[in-house]
Amino acid sequence: MADPIAQAVAEAHSTEWASVLAATARVAADLDLAEDCVQDAYAKALVHWREQGVPKKPGAWLTTVATRRALEHRRRDDVARRKLPLLIPDEQASDGVFPDDRLRLVFTCCHPALAQEAQIALTLRLVCGLSSAEIAKAFLVKEATMQARITRAKHKISRSGIAYRIPLLADLPERIDAVLDVVHLVYTAGHTAADGDELTRPDLARRGLDLARMMRLLVPESSEAAGLLALLVLTDSRQAARVDDDGRLVLMEDQDRSRWDEELITEGLELVPEALANAGRFGVMAAIAAVHAETKRWEDTDWQEILGLYDLLLARWPSPVVALNRVVALSYVDGPEAALHQLQDDPALATYPYLASTRAELLRRTGRDAEAQAAYEEALAFTSNAVEAEFLQRRITRGG
Repeated sequence: MADPIAQAVAEAHSTEWASVLAATARVAADLDLAEDCVQDAYAKALVHWREQGVPKKPGAWLTTVATRRALEHRRRDDVARRKLPLLIPDEQASDGVFPDDRLRLVFTCCHPALAQEAQIALTLRLVCGLSSAEIAKAFLVKEATMQARITRAKHKISRSGIAYRIPLLADLPERIDAVLDVVHLVYTAGHTAADGDELTRPDLARRGLDLARMMRLLVPESSEAAGLLALLVLTDSRQAARVDDDGRLVLMEDQDRSRWDEELITEGLELVPEALANAGRFGVMAAIAAVHAETKRWEDTDWQEILGLYDLLLARWPSPVVALNRVVALSYVDGPEAALHQLQDDPALATYPYLASTRAELLRRTGRDAEAQAAYEEALAFTSNAVEAEFLQRRITRGG
C-alpha cells in the first residue's frame, strides 16, 4: 500500500518546488544555500507531516521552514551578506509588474551569460527540482558530468554578479524569448528522445509542459508564452497515438485520431487566437498544430493553409528545419516531385536524420523505390532512437 505521507511530499515537490526555492533564494542570497535549505525542508516534511498531519498549505509550510533555515545561515555567515546585493531582486527593474519569485528564478537560470546547455540543466535542477542523476539520464550523460555542468553554471552566476531579478522592462521581450526557447527545448527532448529504447521521455516532456504552464501564468500578457503553451498541449495531445500496441512508430497520417486527447486539444485551440496576436514564432507553430488538431481525417488536412503558415514562419524565423518542414507541406499541395526540387542539402542538417528520411518519403511517393531505400539507410545511420530506427528498418526491408 502506498505511503500517503510520502505521496503528499512527492506531490508537494512536483507542484511547489519552484515557488519554495524562489522564495528561499530571495532570503538566502545564494542559490546553493537556498537549494540546501529547500531540500532540508522536504526531508523535515516527511517526519513532521507524519507526526502532525499534512498542512492545509504544504507550500507555505515548506517555504517557512526553508526560509527560516536560510535566515539562520545568513546570520552566521558574513560572506552571504557580501553576496546579497548580487542576488536581491531589483524591484525598480520589474516595476512591480511581476511579483512572483519564480519568474526571477527562471530568468536567473536562463541568463544569456550562460551556455544554453547550462540554462537547460539549471532550469531542470532549480525550477523543476530534478536531481543531477535524473537530468543526466534524460540527456544521456554521466551524472558526474551533469553535476559539474550545474556547478559551473552556479559558480558563473556568483562570479559574474548575475542578479536574481527580472530584467529591465525594455529587455524583457528578448529575455522572455530566450526563456521560452529553453522550455521548448526541454519539452522537445522529452517528446522524441534523441537516444534509447523508447520513443519519448515522458517525465521530461511533462516538465517542459509544466514550465510552459508556469510561464503562461507568470507572463499572461505575452502572446509568445500563450503560443508556446498552445503548441505544446496540441503536440502532446497526439502522444498516445504515436506508437501502436507493439510499441512501433505510427506516422500522423496513420494515427488513430480517436486516441488524441480532446481536453488538451480544446485547451490549445482556445489559446491560438491570443497566440497569433503578434504572429510570433510559437504562435505560428501553434496555428500549424491547430490545423492538424481540428482535422478529423488525414485526407481532409488543409495543406494549403499549413503551407501558408510555414511561409509566414520561414519569413519570421528562417531556419533549415522550418524550411524542411515547409517542403513536406509543399509536397501535399504541389506534389512530391515539386517538393524534391526544393529540398536543400543544408550543411547545418548534414547529420540530421529527418532530412534523409524526408527525402526518402518523397522518393517513395514518386515511386523511386531504390533511391528511397538508399535515403532510408542514410537516415538510419544517423538515428539513435530505437523506435525510429525500427520504423526506418521496416521501410528498408520492404524496399521503400
